Amino acid sequence: MAQTAQGTPAASAQGSPSTENFPAGTPVIVEGTPALGGSPMPGGSPPPPGTPVGAMVGTPAALPSPADNTAAFPAAVPFDAVPMGFYTDTTVCIGCKACEVACKEWNGLSSYNGGVNLLSGDSYDNTRRLDGEHWRHVKFIEQFDDTSQGRQGRWLMMSDVCKHCVHAGCMEVCPTGAIIRTEFDTVVIQSDVCNGCRACIGACPFGVIEINPTNKTAMKCTLCYDRMQAGLTPACAQACPTASIQFGAIDDLKRSAQQRLEQLQGLGETRAQLYGADDKIVGGLNSFYLLVDEPEVYGLPAAPKLPSRNVPTGGLMSTAGAVAMGVLGLVGLRKRRMDQFAAERAGAEDGTTRRDEEVTGD
Repeated sequence: MAQTAQGTPAASAQGSPSTENFPAGTPVIVEGTPALGGSPMPGGSPPPPGTPVGAMVGTPAALPSPADNTAAFPAAVPFDAVPMGFYTDTTVCIGCKACEVACKEWNGLSSYNGGVNLLSGDSYDNTRRLDGEHWRHVKFIEQFDDTSQGRQGRWLMMSDVCKHCVHAGCMEVCPTGAIIRTEFDTVVIQSDVCNGCRACIGACPFGVIEINPTNKTAMKCTLCYDRMQAGLTPACAQACPTASIQFGAIDDLKRSAQQRLEQLQGLGETRAQLYGADDKIVGGLNSFYLLVDEPEVYGLPAAPKLPSRNVPTGGLMSTAGAVAMGVLGLVGLRKRRMDQFAAERAGAEDGTTRRDEEVTGD
């Protein structure tokens, strides 16, 4: 009987593939070992003992040797420089928080309070909110009627993240230029340029940005800019088990979201709506959502405002204030001059009176 390079007997003449044509080092299935993850061969039965892994359906003919491991990792192909982002379908989110964990692991974010986190008492939401340590936050909304028999209701879950606004309020107010827009139309904070002034925190209408307690600078989701530059999917979308978080070109995501919206509405979900997919919300969001209730239920503002909305009013008020100050200054200057003229006139009249008295001898 023929032997493979590992010394395992080749399959006998019972229909099993021969191992003689596979390179040295090719693993084989031995007696009692399930096929790769327990996957059966075509026909529903597992492959017989002695079948090389390379001969199984869906596996490579031969695994690369350690000396040739580049074959297992093809060169990364960067994404085209087009608007990229997230489309989050909240209807298929299961609240597993895999996105939160993947985000923290990839970006090396510290744990809150050293990992000793008290329970919030707000359903299963112990992250509580987005901040400098939590760039992803899975929200849990319980909608149950405790008064009815059987406790009827539903769960709403949503993985929240920075919206990477087309018109970003944080960029409007940053005094150092630390906040930039990338070639993928995403918004990134450069920690080495940030001075920690906190202006962006108040300017964000979604409450996304906060100071990271470790480096004392403002931090938020970068949409895994480093991974995107290497042609890789962001960590959170890669980890999502239900494809609730979808990543790709914004135009493609909008088409997919519209199809899903029409499907839900066709099934009778009249409350289904897209949030941030058009330009009505701060020019559009590069991380938009499919919701099945009003935005406020998910903690999203129905009509977020940008700091620049105050510029016209602020400009008019500043102009009016400057004019008022100028008028008051002119009035004060005129009064001062009038007082000086009055004093000079009084002094002149007093001198004339004294001369007249000297002439008359009084």
